[in-house]
Amino acid sequence: MLVKIRDRVFSGKRVSRDEALELFKSDDIFSLGALASSVAEKKNGKKVSFIRNRHVTPTNICVNRCRFCAFSRSKGEEGAFELTLEEILKRIRALNSHLKTISEVHIVGGLHPDWPFEYYLEMLLEIKRKFPEIHIKAFTAVEVDYMSRISGLSLEETFIVLKKHGLDLMPGGGAEIFDSRIRSRLCPEKISGERWLKVIETAHRSGIKTNATMLYGHIENYEHRVEHLFRLRELQDITGGFQAFIPLSYHPKGTEIGGFYSSGIDDLKTIAVSRIVLDNFPHITAYWIMLGEKISQLALHFGASDLSGTVIEEKITHSAGALSGESMTPEQLIYLIKRAGKIPVERDSFYRKVKSEK
Repeated sequence: MLVKIRDRVFSGKRVSRDEALELFKSDDIFSLGALASSVAEKKNGKKVSFIRNRHVTPTNICVNRCRFCAFSRSKGEEGAFELTLEEILKRIRALNSHLKTISEVHIVGGLHPDWPFEYYLEMLLEIKRKFPEIHIKAFTAVEVDYMSRISGLSLEETFIVLKKHGLDLMPGGGAEIFDSRIRSRLCPEKISGERWLKVIETAHRSGIKTNATMLYGHIENYEHRVEHLFRLRELQDITGGFQAFIPLSYHPKGTEIGGFYSSGIDDLKTIAVSRIVLDNFPHITAYWIMLGEKISQLALHFGASDLSGTVIEEKITHSAGALSGESMTPEQLIYLIKRAGKIPVERDSFYRKVKSEK
């Protein structure tokens, strides 16, 4: 079966849902990796990108309490925090000086019960005013939906205002797994998979590029993963607004549903199948924060063409027991890429080359 699928891919034909499921079920991990790697090289050659970026988490106070999340807190609960605008700017200013310059600030947080829409607009405006050279990648579809509700604006109007105040692009978080039965057990308070897709489609139609994610390794099965990937592929066919797909491996520590960390084999298989199925996505990202540095490096031979970035002070995954560090230097990322036999390319938020390393 794998040979037949390989022949279809090499002839330029798309894999079907049944074929994607067969890829997930295959134990021939090396042939799977070789196929995914060939697809990646056809799109991006041996180039692997990374970015100088910084994560900022404004708050962990959230009206939703997803069962897989070890990060969120209720207001007044021990460990809850909320940053002032000056604290956010101070974090960006300190890192911008340390790394000489960062290309992107990545902002994702909880759905704060008291912050008005205007707080987020002021945040965007002040960051753009103080750091005009930095792209702002902010707010998941879940957060934008929440902003629409608390502001009384439509999704279209919400995006118009966010863009006007400095939003450049969006991350892909909050997708989790689209299947409604799994989602109802995983995060019943969160917007539906259908709504997530609607928000993202509206973002794309508003001229805002995004990423997409899938949280795997918890209570879903291969069929749920395949359906998730195909919903993303279908939307990309319509809008062309996705820049990268980022598979997110589940971390069990401190969560309600518990369970185990994903295996290295499952991580590599998920990267590979994603690359083969999502033929209309420019990049598959090996998110080293969740996969760990070494599995992410191996993923560069299983279809990944991006290593995310320096990240700096990631909070959400580490709350659930991430085994990776909270940051990497550009030099460390370059080393990992070169040792994998690939060509490091420093990029900006829109995957435009900033600098190549020989």
